[in-house]
Formats: sequence, C-alpha cells, structure tokens
Amino acid sequence: MSLGLGKRIELEMRGRPADQISDLNLDNCRANKIEGLTSEFTNLQTLSLINLGLPTLEGFPKLGKLRKLELSDNRISGGLNHLTGCTNLTHLSLSGNKIKDFDVLDPLKDLKDLTSLDLFNCEVTNNEQYREKVFAKLPQIVYLDGFDREEKEQEDVDGEEEEDDDD
Repeated sequence: MSLGLGKRIELEMRGRPADQISDLNLDNCRANKIEGLTSEFTNLQTLSLINLGLPTLEGFPKLGKLRKLELSDNRISGGLNHLTGCTNLTHLSLSGNKIKDFDVLDPLKDLKDLTSLDLFNCEVTNNEQYREKVFAKLPQIVYLDGFDREEKEQEDVDGEEEEDDDD
C-alpha cells in the first residue's frame, strides 16, 4: 500500500522545516491531487513528481525559487496556469502526459525564465510542425525535448557526465 502524498512529503522532510528543503523527490507516490505541498517550501529549487498518476495541477503552490520541475508520466491534460506562480522555473518536463493541443501550453508564456521544455510521448508531438509551433508559441524556450532549434542536443542539466565503460 502506498503512502499518500502528504505523508510522503512529511517522510522526505525528515523533520526539517519546509523552508530548509531545496530538493524534493516524490516519484511513484500515487496521488489524484496535489496535497501537502505548500508555498511554505520557499527555498525549493528541484521538485520531482514523476509517475504519480496526477490528472491535474490544481492546488499547485507558488514556489518562487523552483527552477526544475519533473512531471513526467502523469495524466495531466491541461491546467498549466497553476504553474505560473513558479516564476523562476527554467526546466519543465511534461513527457508522457495527456497533452494534445498547443493551446494548453499558453500559460507557459508567462514563465520568462523557462528555457527547457520536455513534451516527449505527449499526443501534441504528433502534430505537423510540432517543434516549429512550440518554439513560435514559447520564444523563451531554448531546448524542446532535449534539442535546440538547430537539433543540437542539450547538455545534461544536472552537470553529470555520462561515462563510457568500454572495459
């Protein structure tokens, strides 16, 4: 039996106050809604919510210092306006969600620092001229699905180098 999102957050905090948490990984904690995550996480810079089963971002708090948000493999189809309080967001991964239409991306125009967006395995990627349309709609984006406008691959955002083990 999996823990609720609120309980998982409490566990991950390990007794520290919310304003002392800079990274939070809540992957694979099944949840139908955002709960236990509040704007008290004033210093949160990285948040991972991969594979929660989230259908909505309703209740997502304003996290002014958040820079990297991982929302891959959920059931999100819209409501990206709930992210506009994350004004310093630079990296957003929505891969493997239910995003079908370009209009759903409109609220991301307000995130002026957002330079990396991942929509891999979303239905919207099947549209003709998908990349051109996203770059036109969101001119601040430098990397879409890990590649820039000239199809150059993005450097690893975590700064970790992959090692070749050819022993």
